[in-house]
Amino acid sequence: MKVKFWGVRGSIPSPGPKTMRYGGNTTCIEVRTDGNDLIVLDGGTGIFPLAQTLLKELPVTAHIFNTHSHWDHIHGLPFFIPIFIPGNNIHLYGAFDPISGAGPERIMSIQMQYSYFPVREAEMQSRIHYQTVMPGEMVSVGTATVTPTLLNHPVINLGYRIECNGKSVFFTGDHEPHYNIYVPGDDGYAEYQALVEEQWQSIVESIRGVDILIADSAYTRQEYPAKKGWGHGTFDSSIQLALAAGAKTLYCTHHEPTRSDDDLERVFAEALARYDGTAGLPAIRLAREGDEIEI
Repeated sequence: MKVKFWGVRGSIPSPGPKTMRYGGNTTCIEVRTDGNDLIVLDGGTGIFPLAQTLLKELPVTAHIFNTHSHWDHIHGLPFFIPIFIPGNNIHLYGAFDPISGAGPERIMSIQMQYSYFPVREAEMQSRIHYQTVMPGEMVSVGTATVTPTLLNHPVINLGYRIECNGKSVFFTGDHEPHYNIYVPGDDGYAEYQALVEEQWQSIVESIRGVDILIADSAYTRQEYPAKKGWGHGTFDSSIQLALAAGAKTLYCTHHEPTRSDDDLERVFAEALARYDGTAGLPAIRLAREGDEIEI
């Protein structure tokens, strides 16, 4: 398999001279299976430069797996050029939203309302297939399987494990480790803590042994207390997850949009220093727009 990062920033695009090394586009990851099947993880603004490269291999069949429906993971989808070209097949997968009572079809219908976008959904010329996926239910894409896992974010967020010929990748989307809403001594503390630990173990098992873990590492350990409940992880939480699951390589992503590349490297180095000499530590890297990894 091949993995390529097209967008690694979180929350809002952040182009400019201070983000040129790691990139300013929001989340989008391209995965190519051994059979060259195209899997796209999320449709942030990074999906637009990806789309440019696909024009040379028409007709395109793309399998886009959406982790969740927040803007920074979907706002590039209306600019995914293959959706406007006849003969292309676009499969959009995502979770069922219990609030709206709809699946991934709502992602496009809301964004492409005429009040917000000049081209209506009805004018798209490709064949678009919407598929609601459920945690634990595998989806076959050519020579690969994609398995969703329910993670923790203010809306339904699915992480995805992709496996192909013995190689594997897991992408968390946006994920904050579950935490106890009670304090020690409260009546509900012990019961809730057992639930937190059960959820942690379930997530660890879904990631177990992956070759590449791509994880939400938006915040530093010092920043997190002020951001608790916002639905994002830290460098430390991602490293601990990779250690627990035995991941071979960890890529930290969803970079804080106000952080310059220099600041990003500085806080990353500070986090790594805390784990210097830790047994079983995987290779740990910052996700960088344009980087391609072959597994």
